[in-house]
Parts: sequence; C-alpha cells; structure tokens
Amino acid sequence: MTYIQQIIEEAKFKNPNEPEFHQAVEEILTSIEPVLQNNQMYIKSKVLERLIEPERQIMFRVTWLDDNGELQINRGFRVQHSSAIGPFKGGLRFHPSVNLGIIKFLAFEQTFKNSLTGLSIGGAKGGADFNPKGKSDMEIMKFCQSFMTELYRHIGQFIDIPAGDMGVGEREIGYLYGQYKRISNSFEAGTLTGKGLSYGGSLARKEATGFGLLYFVNEMIKYHGHSMEGKRVVISGSGNVALYSCKKAIELGAKVIAMSDSNGYIYDENGIDFNTIHTIKEIQRKRISEYLNYFPKAVYVEDKSIWNIKCDIALPCAMQNDIDLADAQALIDNGCIAVGEGANMPTTNEAIKLLLSNKILLAPAKAANAGGVATSALEMAQNSARLSWSFEFVDNKLKDIMANIFNESKQAAEKNGLYGNYVAGANIAGFTRVANAMIAYGAV
Repeated sequence: MTYIQQIIEEAKFKNPNEPEFHQAVEEILTSIEPVLQNNQMYIKSKVLERLIEPERQIMFRVTWLDDNGELQINRGFRVQHSSAIGPFKGGLRFHPSVNLGIIKFLAFEQTFKNSLTGLSIGGAKGGADFNPKGKSDMEIMKFCQSFMTELYRHIGQFIDIPAGDMGVGEREIGYLYGQYKRISNSFEAGTLTGKGLSYGGSLARKEATGFGLLYFVNEMIKYHGHSMEGKRVVISGSGNVALYSCKKAIELGAKVIAMSDSNGYIYDENGIDFNTIHTIKEIQRKRISEYLNYFPKAVYVEDKSIWNIKCDIALPCAMQNDIDLADAQALIDNGCIAVGEGANMPTTNEAIKLLLSNKILLAPAKAANAGGVATSALEMAQNSARLSWSFEFVDNKLKDIMANIFNESKQAAEKNGLYGNYVAGANIAGFTRVANAMIAYGAV
C-alpha cells in the first residue's frame, strides 16, 4: 500500500459513514503525488496526516418556534478546517441533506479553493439540516437568530468569517448578522460576507461565483483554441450560481439551452431567456416549469438527466455528485468539449477519470467556483477600509483573480507533466501554498 493510500484509508477509518469526505480526500490526495515525490519535507512533516484532521469541528442544537407555536429542533455545524494562510472562511448551507460528513468535505475543499485565490483566507464551512423551502420569513428569521445564538462565540472578523451557500442568501445573512450584532454589541461588518449593500455588502458579490465560473472556463477553452461564441451550454440548477453563470455565458456569446431545478429541467432550443428565468427563480421563487408560461415552445422534462442533452459545454451548478459515470459517458458521446464545475464536487471521481481520459477539458470546482469566496474577501477588504467599490472595479478584480487561478492551475499541471489536467493542477497549486505555511509554523 502506498503512502497516500495509507492516508486515505486512515481518513476512512477515522471518519466512518462520511462518503463525501472520503471522496474529497481521495480526489485531492491522489492528484498531488508528483509533488510529494519531489518534496520529501511534506512527508517528513506529516502535512497530509494533519490536513485530513480539521482544526475544529463544532456541532450544536438549534431550537426555534414555528408559526404554529410548535418547537422545532435542528442540528447546526461549523467545521473550521485550516487557518494556515488566514482566518477561517466559508459559507453556511441550510438544506435537509446537511450532516457532519458533508460539511467536513466542503470545509476540506474550501481550504484549497481559498488558497488558490492568493488571498489570506483559510478554509471552513458550516450549516444546518434546516430546509428554508416552504418556511415563512418569520420562521426563517427565528431559525437564523437561534442558529447565530450558538454560532457567534466561534466566529469573528479575525477568527472565522461565514458567508452564504445553498439555502442562505442575502435575506438569511441579514437575519444572521442582525443577531450577531445584537449579541456582540458591536458593528463588525467583516464578520459575515454576502451582506446587503446598505450595511457593508459588496457590489458583484451575488454574481461572483457564476461570473467567475465563466471567466475560468473562458480562459481554459481559449487556451485550447476554442471560443465561447455560439457554444451550446447546459446548466444544472437554477440557484444563484446557475443563474449568473447563465447570464455571463450569454454575454460571452454562448447559447444556454437548458437549466434545471430539483423537479426537472427546461429545454429551449432558441436559447433560455435570462430575464425570464431570473424573474421566476430569484424574484418569484417559483419552480422552473413556470418558464413554459412565457415560452410555450420550450420543453419541460421531469426527473430525467439533463446531461443527455447534446451540448458543447456542461456547467453542473446544483449539488455534489451531479455527474456520474453514465452522465459523463453521455456528455462524451454527444461531443461535449468542456465541463465547468459551479457546484462543490459535482462530478464523481469515476466520472472525472473518464472525462479526463477522453480529453474533455474539466474546470474543477475548487478553482472554477472560487469567484464567490474571492469576492467575499474583497468585501472584507472594503469593510476594513470603510469603503465601497463600484461594480466594475470588483468585477475587474474578480476577472483578474480567476485568470490568475487558471494560470496557476495550468502551470502546476504542466510543471508536473500533466498537460490539460486542471483538476490535478488546481489541487497541486492549492495544496502547495497551504503545506508550505504549515511547515513554516512547525509542529502545530
């Protein structure tokens, strides 16, 4: 058994029944083997053994009253994985699927994603098994206040800076920050990001993950002789990342032909109209099938894989493990040239291997969807300076950061003889910065 395989087996043994965390550890560790071979100091200093252990794992009970006056109980989490290069930073996810293993995998991925931005932010993630869907504003406010009453003692602008994620948007961040402000008796705007513009938020933050995904994908396909112009794009999901990926893809000259939600997908051969889908999903908060009321010639399909649609570029922006082996084969058979991961770990390890072996360009999540956390760090900078930058200023900084992430991933891959493998390149580049900091600190 190899050294890396021993570490992977150790992670599985110490963290049973956490398949998402096992998957993330395996995907990253197997791709950084060339770096370990060339630098024995990483092995001698036991960097990998330390990296698979989060610095801190926090679980807590969240109790709140629903509109009927009935007591509800949920479970809250915060995994502070690594502060090697800066304070912990990562989103909060409210979704029924949330458990410790999922939060741990997200925090592990976040560590390397944040490293790739080049900014001084460590990796963390948190959330709760609370489902905001179907809840009133009052119920969501009560839950957020109860959640923050437990979380506040573990966060701060120099300790841990949460942000939004699935199920946590500007509304939820407002309720969370209001409770933090009340309990802490201070206005520490830099303690949470994704805030409203009136109390310290940043322009372009809402768009950042989706825009950043397209900036990375555009750089990647351009390097390999392609253009976004006229490309047929399929996007899974219709949340924040998916919506603004759609907008930027259209702006870059592509045609988005399909998007989905948890019930099914819409297919519009003429190209999805962004303003309509934005109204349905972000303003009205309705199901994606409503699109047919505006464009009756479009097609709505329930409970079928969106990846069977022929496309040039696939953008999984929904959930982890969205693309499995069969989906990857369908994309290959239909002539797809590139996959850009907007969600966290949306492609299974087996599917990744199949895509790479068939020369499909793959923009990995930890690099391609780093635009959100990069802009969160820019929000923190604005809060510290008591300044507010223009949309264009933030967007240009985001574009530069994503171009730098692509170049670092490309250079790391090519330096290790892995031309075109941006999964390995991103892992190597992200790992190296964190590992070097850990070694510099000594045995801590």
